[in-house]
Order: sequence, then C-alpha cells, then structure tokens
Amino acid sequence: MSTTARETKQTPRLVSSEDSWSLPAWTYSDPDFMALEREKIFLPSWQLVCHEADIPDTGDYQTFKMFGEIAFVVRGKEGEIRAFHNVCRHRAARLLDGTHGNCGRSIVCPYHAWTYQLDGRLTGVPYLEDYENFDRADHGLTPIEVDTFAGLVFIRFKPALQTLAEYMAPVKEEMALYRVSEMKPIREVGSRIREVNWKNATDNYVDALHIPVAHWGLNGLLGKSYRLTIDRGVHKIFSELETARMPSMSNRAYCKYVPRVDHLPEERQRMWTYWKLWPSLMFDVYPDQIDFMQFIPLTPTVCVLRESAYALDDNRREMKAARYLNIRINRSVNREDKDLIERVQAGMGSSSFKSGPLGKSEICLRHFAQQMRETIPVARKRDKPSAAEIEAAFSA
Repeated sequence: MSTTARETKQTPRLVSSEDSWSLPAWTYSDPDFMALEREKIFLPSWQLVCHEADIPDTGDYQTFKMFGEIAFVVRGKEGEIRAFHNVCRHRAARLLDGTHGNCGRSIVCPYHAWTYQLDGRLTGVPYLEDYENFDRADHGLTPIEVDTFAGLVFIRFKPALQTLAEYMAPVKEEMALYRVSEMKPIREVGSRIREVNWKNATDNYVDALHIPVAHWGLNGLLGKSYRLTIDRGVHKIFSELETARMPSMSNRAYCKYVPRVDHLPEERQRMWTYWKLWPSLMFDVYPDQIDFMQFIPLTPTVCVLRESAYALDDNRREMKAARYLNIRINRSVNREDKDLIERVQAGMGSSSFKSGPLGKSEICLRHFAQQMRETIPVARKRDKPSAAEIEAAFSA
C-alpha cells in the first residue's frame, strides 16, 4: 500500500469542543442549507438599505432585493420614510426600477397604471367598475418593517424579537463619535457579484491571520496592531496606522494627508476600525469616512456585495486627498480578497475537505461558526444530513 493510501485511511483525532472546528464544507454549497439560511437567518434579520441622506427629497427611493423578495424604501411627502414590497397588488408587476431614483409624489405601475400614494394607499384603478366587490383600501402596497438608526435605514421581512436599537447597541457609542447620522453619501450604493458562498466572504472579513500573508500593502499600513474583540455578538477589529513601514505610495500619501478630525478622540485620529454584525453586515470605519459592505446570498455559491460610503462635509484639500487614497488602498485590498475567497470556495467543493481547525486566536471565526450552529443545528453535521433531518430543521 502506498504512503498516500495509508494517510488517507487515518482517523482524524477527536477534539474536545466543536468550537475548535470550522463549519462543515457542505454548508458552503448546499441549496437545502441555503433555504434554511433564508428562513432562519436572513428574512428575520435587519437589513441595511441605505442612509437617510441617500433619499433626501419627497419621492426619492432605494430598492433592495434578497432571496426573491423585492422591496423599496421611499421618502414621503412629510419627510417620513416607509418601506414596501416592490410589487403591484394587481398582477405582481415590479413597480420601481433600478437601485434608486425618484418616483415623484405617487407610484404608478408601468403595467396597468394602478396608482399608489407614497404612504402605500391605492388611489388610482383604471376600469374600476370592472372589479367585483372591490375596495381600494384593501389593495394598498404591502408594508415592510422599517426603522432607522444613526441615519441608517433598515428593513426586516419577517418579525423577530430583537429591535433595531438592540441590534445596533454594541456600536452605538462608537457611531456617535463619528457623527454618522450627519453624514452624506460620497458614492451611490453599488453592488458586485462574488462567486462564493456568503459565509466565505464574511469569514474572510474577520480573518486577521491572512493579512500579513496576502495583503502586502494593508499589512504595511497597519502592521501588527490588529486587535480582535467580540462585543455583545458584534465582531470588532481595531488597528492603528503605522508610519515606519510604507511599501505602497498610496499608503505613504494617506498617512501624510489624512487630517485631524476635531470631534474624534485622540486615539481615533489614526485608527482604522472594522465591525461585523450578524449575519453579513460590515462597516469600515476611518477618520475620514465610513463604508458599509453587505453580502447577500444569490445562490449557494454566489453572493452579491452591496456597498457604499458616507462622510461629513469637509472641503479641506487634505481630506479630499485622504478619501481618494482610501478608495485606492481598499480597491487593492478588495481585489486581493476576491482572489482569496474564490480559492477557498473552490476548495470547499473538494471531497478531501470536510472541516478545518480553528486556532484559539481566531475568536471571530469561532464565534460565527457557533452562531450558525445555534441558529441552524444541522450545521453541526460533518456530512449533509438526510432529507428528513433537513425537513425537520425548517420547523425546529
């Protein structure tokens, strides 16, 4: 028997706790598991749509889609923000197009011209007399739960116990330092496709061990100052800018030009901070701006990255330069991360990989895996469970 064959037949050593292992590979590509994630994780979770400043005027809207659900948030005539399913109550036509726009003072279906007010009331029905026992009050737009926090607009498709204030509580004080509620968009909310399971994308975000290996420029900017913490379920990473090792011209220039921000505490003047909230919302927090990133599952092996950036009004030349350089630096990091997560997704499909060990320092990866196991217990199975076990998991 060859050496390779003998090694293949060896039994893996047992460990004392499931915390020492990553989620099993089958959960990163299985359609039945993704269906469970839809019901158990994403639909009951708060989803960030935009900032209030993205929809400043009456009729301004932003759309959002996830797992076949299509929605929009809209600014009403009195300044209020509402959210609705982006679906006409007549023949289910999509009402509003694109990622954003302005619908004026009412919403007109492009299919049959049913007309809705910005508060969702149905007020216009061509050929009204054709409909039997019909009351327009019964056919308004279907509302979606909506709330705001620090100027950020969230929706939720299914009711759950946790309020938005409770969800955002672990970052409330820090957000107040940066005056997020006063910020304005510095680019439109955009989206990009990533050919990976959403969990591989979010795992990478809080994997600090890969930075000195795979992010040459970022490692030169932040060095070994990374600190990982978990605060009431929110993963946080803090790192100070270093000036001793600058292998990148963009890094050197950013450190040179990023100006003092008077309302920030001294320790935040040159700190880059990262937050990851359950299940797939991330914030990059800088002295000069704040970005959000959000991974939305599309298929078991494809997700959509939604992202945007916000900042306070600041016309200083140094601040403009810092924000430009920030984009350059992070564009490079994102390219590197895209390659990394695609490598991992490819490996997840191999019969040779079931699960991987997690070190004691990988606290965020361990915590996320445990959150998944607690929310969907079949994630504890090393191999995909039976159809009956999957079916039972939907009602558990």
